[in-house]
Amino acid sequence: MLGLKELDALQLHGLLQEQDSKGLVLLDVRTPAEAARGGISGARNVPLHLLPVVGQELDNDASLVLYCHSGARSAQGCAFLMTRGYSNVYNLRGGILGWSQSGRPLAPIESMAASA
Repeated sequence: MLGLKELDALQLHGLLQEQDSKGLVLLDVRTPAEAARGGISGARNVPLHLLPVVGQELDNDASLVLYCHSGARSAQGCAFLMTRGYSNVYNLRGGILGWSQSGRPLAPIESMAASA
């Protein structure tokens, strides 16, 4: 996908450890049932099909990192946001699988689906 920026689990972990990660927004685009199994600490669950609705509420200046199970749906979400003018959009390569396989922990995450 042209212009798609990706991060791997190690790079994302490093960004999350930085002091200035306040401008970083983690979006889990899996279904609520998938997200209930755990995600990345600080992420918000926005199922991919709700991204057009919830996406309007996102800060255009923030760095948005999207992830799903393996990286395919989040890549679609990144492409969608990029067509809407968001430029600081990143896909987590390998999704939550890659995150887990790198030894990173899973945590309960907040759902934004209820507000949509």
